[in-house]
Amino acid sequence: MIEAIEAVKAWKDRWLGRGDAAITVPVFDGALKANNLLEEADVFATPHDAHDLASDGRALFVADAASVLRFELGDAAGRACGVVVQRFEHPVSALACVPGGGLAVALDGREVRIVGGPYDGRRWTEVAGKALHAVNSISARGVGDGSATLVVTDGSREHAVGAWKRDLMTLGRSGRVLELGLHDASGRELATGLAHAFGACAVGTAVWASESWRHRVLRIDAGAGSGLAARAGAAAVTDALPGYPSRITPASAQQGGGCWLTCFTLRTQLVEFVLREHGYRKRMVRELDPAHWIAPALNSGNSFLEPMQGAQLKTMGVVKPWAPPRSYGLVLRLDPQGQVLYSLHSRFDGKHHGVVAAVEAAGHLYVLAQGCQRILRLSIAHAQRSLQA
Repeated sequence: MIEAIEAVKAWKDRWLGRGDAAITVPVFDGALKANNLLEEADVFATPHDAHDLASDGRALFVADAASVLRFELGDAAGRACGVVVQRFEHPVSALACVPGGGLAVALDGREVRIVGGPYDGRRWTEVAGKALHAVNSISARGVGDGSATLVVTDGSREHAVGAWKRDLMTLGRSGRVLELGLHDASGRELATGLAHAFGACAVGTAVWASESWRHRVLRIDAGAGSGLAARAGAAAVTDALPGYPSRITPASAQQGGGCWLTCFTLRTQLVEFVLREHGYRKRMVRELDPAHWIAPALNSGNSFLEPMQGAQLKTMGVVKPWAPPRSYGLVLRLDPQGQVLYSLHSRFDGKHHGVVAAVEAAGHLYVLAQGCQRILRLSIAHAQRSLQA
C-alpha cells in the first residue's frame, strides 16, 4: 500500500512539476547568506591527496592517500608539517579517532580497521551479510552502558567510493548507515536505501546522517532496530538544502552543541534539469567521460572541455550573478535541533571548493577543501564576529 501511494504521489509530482520533479533550488538568504570566510581562511597545510580529517583535541589527523598524517594544532598556518603515523596498502577513504585511543580507518571504502589503542586489530569487511563497498565516513558514538561504537556510512553498494558522480547521475539509492561494535566486532544496519549516505554523527541518543542526493540530513533512532528504510524509519532534521551534504561532525559544548555540516558542492537548476531528462542523462553517462558531464564537481575552471565556461559565466571579466556554480565551498553550522545558525562560503570565483570535512578543535575550525587540496583553519570566534558585523 505504501509503495502504491508513493507511486501515485511521484506521478502527480512529475505531472505538476513539484516535489522531487521540481528543478528549483533554494536561494542563499538569511543564515545561508553568502560570504568569503572560507575563501579568506588561513591555509594550514597542503596535503597531496587528502580525503578526510579527524581530531582528538590535541592533534589533527589527515587521511592523505594511503597514509595518515598527524599535525600539531599549535603549528603555524602555512608552515604546518605533518608526520606520517600510519601507512596502509590501500587509500584511506575515511578516518576517525577512537575513544580510548587509536584510529579507525576505511581502506578504499571496502574495509574498516582499527589501528592502535585498546581495540587494535578489529576489522570489518561486511555488515549484515553485505560487503562494505564505499565507506566514506566514520564517527564515534557513545552508548548507554559507557562503551562506544562506530557509526559508518557506506555511500553506495553499486559504485566505488570515488565514483560519487556516477552514483548521482544513475540515481543511486543504495546507501546505508551502519553501527559497528568495538568490543565484539559486531555490526548492524541502522538505515538502508539512502540516496548516497555521506556522513553521520551521534546527536544525543540519535544519529544524524547526510543523504546527499535528497539534499537533507536524517535523524535515525539508533535504538529502533536494524535495517530501517530511509522513507519509513527516519525523519528529516533539515532538508531542501542548497547543496549536496557530506560529513557531519559535532560542535563543542562551548559553541552550544549541534553539528558542523559540509556540502561538497551546490545544486543548480541545470543539473536538476539533467537529472530529470532521463534519455539525455543516460546517453551522457554512456558516451562521455565523467569529467565532461553536466554534473557537480569538486573544482572547476581547469579545462576548455567543461560544460559551462567563458561567456556563459562571465561578461567583461565579471562573473554573472546567475552563473551556475559547478563547484563551491560551503560549511553549515547546525544547532541541536538542526536549524542553520550560519554558514561559511568560498564562492563561485574562489578556490577553496569541494569541502568534504570540517572538524572543531581548540576554538578553531579545520576544513578540508578537497578541490584544491588545502586544509584551512579559521577562528570560530572571529567568524562569528564577522557575520554579526
